[in-house]
Amino acid sequence: MSEASKYPVNLLDTPFPMRGDLAKREPGFLQKWQDQGIYQQLRIKAKAENRPSFLLHDGPPYANGKIHIGHAVNKILKDIIIKSKSLSGFDAPYIPGWDCHGLPIEHQIEKLVKSDKQAIADSPTIHARIVEYRKANGLDPKATHLPASFIRELCRDYAAIQIERQKADFIRLGVLGDWDNPYLTMAFKTEADIVRTLGQVNANGYLVRGQKPVHWCVDCGSALAEAEVEYEDKVSPAIDVAFRVLDTAALTKAFGGIDLDDQAAYAVIWTTTPWTLPANQAVCVHPELTYDLITTEKGLLILGRDLAESALQRYGVDANEVIAQTKGANLEHLQLQHPFYDRTVPIILGEHVTTEAGTGLVHTAPAHGLDDYHVGMRYHLPTDNPVGNDGRFLAYVELFAGKSVWEANPLVLETLANNGVLLSSEKLKHSYPHCWRHKTPIIFRATSQWFVGMDHKSKSGKTLREQANKAVEDTQFFPAWGRARLEAMIGNRPDWCVSRQRNWGVPMTFFVHKETGELHPNSQVLLEQIALRIEKEGIEAWFKLDAAEFLGADAAHYDKLKDTLDVWFDSGSTHFAVLKSRGLPWPADLYLEGSDQHRGWFQSSLLTGCATTGRAPFNQLLTHGFVVDGQGLKMSKSKGNVIVPQEVIGEMGADMLRLWTASTDYSGELYVSKEILKRTADAYRRIRNTLRFLLANVSDFDASQNSMAVEDLLTLDRYALAQLAEFQQKITALYEKYEFHIAVQEIHAYCSDELGAFYLDVIKDRLYTTQAGSAARRSAQTALWHITQALVRLLAPILSFTAHEAWEVLGNADNVFLDRWHVIPPVADAAALAQSFSAIRAVRAVVQKEIEVQRTDGKLGSSLQAEVLITAPADTITELVKLGDDLKFVMITSKVSMNTGDELSINVTASTAQKCERCWHYRDDVGSHAEHPTLCGRCVDNVVGNGEVRTHA
Repeated sequence: MSEASKYPVNLLDTPFPMRGDLAKREPGFLQKWQDQGIYQQLRIKAKAENRPSFLLHDGPPYANGKIHIGHAVNKILKDIIIKSKSLSGFDAPYIPGWDCHGLPIEHQIEKLVKSDKQAIADSPTIHARIVEYRKANGLDPKATHLPASFIRELCRDYAAIQIERQKADFIRLGVLGDWDNPYLTMAFKTEADIVRTLGQVNANGYLVRGQKPVHWCVDCGSALAEAEVEYEDKVSPAIDVAFRVLDTAALTKAFGGIDLDDQAAYAVIWTTTPWTLPANQAVCVHPELTYDLITTEKGLLILGRDLAESALQRYGVDANEVIAQTKGANLEHLQLQHPFYDRTVPIILGEHVTTEAGTGLVHTAPAHGLDDYHVGMRYHLPTDNPVGNDGRFLAYVELFAGKSVWEANPLVLETLANNGVLLSSEKLKHSYPHCWRHKTPIIFRATSQWFVGMDHKSKSGKTLREQANKAVEDTQFFPAWGRARLEAMIGNRPDWCVSRQRNWGVPMTFFVHKETGELHPNSQVLLEQIALRIEKEGIEAWFKLDAAEFLGADAAHYDKLKDTLDVWFDSGSTHFAVLKSRGLPWPADLYLEGSDQHRGWFQSSLLTGCATTGRAPFNQLLTHGFVVDGQGLKMSKSKGNVIVPQEVIGEMGADMLRLWTASTDYSGELYVSKEILKRTADAYRRIRNTLRFLLANVSDFDASQNSMAVEDLLTLDRYALAQLAEFQQKITALYEKYEFHIAVQEIHAYCSDELGAFYLDVIKDRLYTTQAGSAARRSAQTALWHITQALVRLLAPILSFTAHEAWEVLGNADNVFLDRWHVIPPVADAAALAQSFSAIRAVRAVVQKEIEVQRTDGKLGSSLQAEVLITAPADTITELVKLGDDLKFVMITSKVSMNTGDELSINVTASTAQKCERCWHYRDDVGSHAEHPTLCGRCVDNVVGNGEVRTHA
């Protein structure tokens, strides 16, 4: 019989394997959660316990395409918060949602209608329906003009398919939520509530009608969406036009007081759309660019410094001199003369001005360009559109009435030349937008649109901008810089254009008077009646509605609006359409999305909230950055640096993706690569190995039978419990502050340093060598049981699958997600223990360092071979002697002696005693028992006697 089998130690095993094999085993855990209805159980339990609520409202991803790594980060962060709040004792439901209307889906259907091969491969069933519809209705097999109602039907079906695909991937991430009852913006009830939100915005006085430029196809006679626009080469006239400066004194001041001697001065613009000059209302410069004032034979010219040389070459000017320079900001409000109309136009400032081409000064016609329109809104410029639906100038337009925009181009050049302000004219071949149907050039022209007015006073007397600014002030931001960003966006944003000329969207359910353009005086009552019908039939109820059914004879005087809502209004209204309609708490405690949503969902939700209720629909906003590769580069297929979440899960498991997400500081860009994920796997192994050790060493421990009272525990075990309480308090506080990357660091440090490098290292001797049921071992196991129970719960929000697995091995009832943070018994002398062990561990670190030196030099084989003499100041010795003879176990040496001295010094020598074959300690009493010649005295006592007594360690 071997010595190992003759004198066994307490080496226990656990069904918790060393290798997680997460990719293969996680689906089984997921299935258990679904079979057991964990999410539903949690809702029932929270209600029974009357828990306080915490609501994170899900920003809906768009129902199109596979999820990417950014989606995974977003959903994992939300899940960490929801689970940590549940474990903290909150009722924290999670209702996932999807944004379903809008152009991307409509465009996918258009591609299917046109038999795009890739679109058919992605959505064969939808394409099959299109083919069948054509056959059933006797249409040409290639017919593209299908009824709008059928297109909407296809859009709805397409969105439903995409949602199911994305849902499966989100669930696979381990995200708990009401997946059987998510919110969809295309659900009939939600569509009706979006309409109701619009009605409330109107009732409060914020909905106004105005003009906004859109892509316009003259051949179609309609506005085009971005997806209906193709870019092809076109030859256009590229011209430089001089706008005369009207106020020489103001110009002198702008350029630092230089004497201009009443010389004629001109601000020079460059444009490839001469036909838009009749609508010119301003000249735009960049506030930070430098502008030269140059003397030439053509007069004083204002040109962007970086473009002046090339511009002067175009003008054929050789003799010139820069007489002054200034920043664009100094030119603001300088008054100019329109080149052919009796109109004064100002110089304004815009960030869209570049130095890529032209002069650095941009001709601005708010009726003919989005940048022009947005900057014009800030300066309250008129959006007068002189071009009709047929692409011809209206009758009142001087010089060009009745001419098409293309016919007007040469006439504009002739007029400019006659006025002496055409400095250059060339032909330029460039990329230009065309209609995808007619393959003809399109134009930008302002059309009537509906806006949520930022500076219109409501019935309360406050503007929406004022209310939004107050709401931002009242919101808590994570990270804090989000406040300034949203404040700036609210402060500078123009009115919100909420109308769209699309087919697949929530309709603006208003009747507009044909002559006055006013909404029907009974709009609010009518809107509610229509919303009730939409609840039953969906948005199709509006599109097929006969106005006479609601208006009677008045229908002859009113038009039924054909516009649909901006999809940002859809998602921005879900705080009402989902939270209030489902009886959930309002406002939400938290909105969490990517940093781009300051411009998107955060802002649309803020504005709809303020426009309907006077406040934001959230109390907190959390922003995460974008995911980039290991070098900080944006991911792209062409670079080959894309990390696909489905592939990571298939190879490493979702818990690895969750751990990477949690361990990354989301306040900036999130770096990910295969190497980074490999390091994440290393960190995971440290945590898993710690769990495995804990689970193995409590596998024969029944807490109901074997636990010891805290006051009866050994000193070291009481200290471990005190440290555990401090650790748990730290981690839960970090969860509360959403500082997950720090929480992961602290968890890893606890497993590696507090447990692996100290507590577990010290108690291995006691766990393995003392009698299985002894007080010494049960004391350690009591502490270990609490540590395991606490650690599994603390890991659950992040490593959900691993925590579930460990929870089952522990034999705990129910599911870890149905529980709360572990209740750690208080340690009365926690403060005194912390002070003592701070000194003891400091000495231990020096002892271990000196032992390692001796081992490196070949003087020692192991730490237990060492005999240590510690010389230390009296106050340190006072702490060390508190452990008595158990100090050697803390130092993991066979013997420790002490002297008092002025400074700490360590003397390590190799023991000359024999090594015990069972505990591996070097002791003088090895062989003192004739029947057990290879054992030390304490092992003999532990094997055949009453067992050794431990007091401290």
